[in-house]
Amino acid sequence: MSRPILSPFAGASWLALAGGVALSLLGPSRSATAAGVVAAYAGFCGTVLAHHRQRRARVAALASTTDGATLVAYASQTGFAEQLALQTATALQGAGMPVQLLSLAEVDAARLAACRQALFVVSTTGEGDAPDSASGFARRLLAGRADGLRELRYGILALGDSSYARFCAFGHALDHWLQRHRAQPLFDLIEVDNGDAGALRHWQNHLSALSGGAEIADWERPRYGDWVLAQRHLLNPGSQGAPAFHLVLEPRDRDALDWQPGDIAEVGPCHAPAEVERLLARLALDGATPVRCDARDLTLAEALATRMPLPDAHFAAMQGVPAQQLVDALSPLPHREYSIASLPQDGTLELLVRQARRDDGRLGLASGWLTGHAAVGAHIALRIRANRSFHPPADDRPLILIGNGTGLAGLRAHLKARAAAARRRNWLLFGERSAQHDAFFADELAAWQADGTLQRVDHAWSRDGGTARYVQDALRAQAALARRWVQEGAAIYVCGSLQGMAGGVNEALTDILGESALRELADEGRYRRDVY
Repeated sequence: MSRPILSPFAGASWLALAGGVALSLLGPSRSATAAGVVAAYAGFCGTVLAHHRQRRARVAALASTTDGATLVAYASQTGFAEQLALQTATALQGAGMPVQLLSLAEVDAARLAACRQALFVVSTTGEGDAPDSASGFARRLLAGRADGLRELRYGILALGDSSYARFCAFGHALDHWLQRHRAQPLFDLIEVDNGDAGALRHWQNHLSALSGGAEIADWERPRYGDWVLAQRHLLNPGSQGAPAFHLVLEPRDRDALDWQPGDIAEVGPCHAPAEVERLLARLALDGATPVRCDARDLTLAEALATRMPLPDAHFAAMQGVPAQQLVDALSPLPHREYSIASLPQDGTLELLVRQARRDDGRLGLASGWLTGHAAVGAHIALRIRANRSFHPPADDRPLILIGNGTGLAGLRAHLKARAAAARRRNWLLFGERSAQHDAFFADELAAWQADGTLQRVDHAWSRDGGTARYVQDALRAQAALARRWVQEGAAIYVCGSLQGMAGGVNEALTDILGESALRELADEGRYRRDVY
């Protein structure tokens, strides 16, 4: 790739800037006078200058934090990567995590070796080069060796422009260097094409997971479609694991039935009704009060169900505040991501959702909404994000599909598409707890085996007595067959848990195929992952 074409503000009117100030471009009214325009422009310039000073002060403050901190390092040509890094650090700090924010120019091998967790926000300039500020880092480290990185876990947000041949090249070079020195990826590198909002939301979703599920407000104002929860079925009654539900959603607008296998459903959750009632009681407000929220007329209770919780420290200040002012002061709840388990031609969007619980026993925000609080027939706010890195191959090459738990959702969509296209060289390796209770979609998988869509299925049940067996163990047991399929052109798709499964499968594939061969598969688009 190339030069990033984004300035710190261009193309980012949606972006909530650090410090809580959002920039948006508002067209002048017909009655605006020239003097008013000049005054507004002067005010805007003052705001930008003040924001720039505030941002530099926040960067300097975050740079001083070191002990046990997550390193957030940036390489920026125009300032956009630095801005996103600052927002990243601020979000993690707000979730209670110690953070150190540094330019990549300030990072050396010793600092990396002393670090246990790092997030890199890097752009690419020229013909695939590092930004000017990171050229020294590239010369010193990327061309050489670094010892002691086995304990480092990292994630990379790579900014670029796909119109250039070497798209996100510096981010990929950094990723390859870290993996070559045995650092462990927290998740797969995320490419951002010209400030793509969907990719940035995906990054935020990972930040939430890294901070233990903290509710980090979306940087982009949500624009959801209206869907209806048509069906909900418990798939694993009696399981030792948490309940897993098969959800079927119908769109209010049939044009919303537009996605590819591998794409992601982003759900806008709601608080449990009881939590909304508690908030209303504490503030002595009437939930039936009409308010305006997200360009809709709602009751106060309906609006608060979609908003970030009010921090305890702010309750006293909010006593007596009018209902509309309260709603305006609260950010929308963050979205949650789920792999889509169906095809548009099914006429519905299907999800496989595992119920999660917080430390205090309450249901998790999104999983609780989808699996418990929302009644069948309820309206669900949902938007679809293209996940091109997990789209199916364009040809009919064989597929090796590997996953565990709710990761079967993403693999199921691929199998549905393969069945519809009569592409029959498919091999599924799937891990769960118990054959008796956790054999998700067993009848459907059996039917695909019977009609030849699935040539082979290998299960790994970890709680069925004896030594625990996981999907990576099932893969190792079929090492020779896996090598043969790959030699015959197979692509490998992995979907499911980042912790445990994804790393275990990657290690197994490295042992079976060799490190360089696996990297070549990834470069060719034949090794793809959707892990979370």
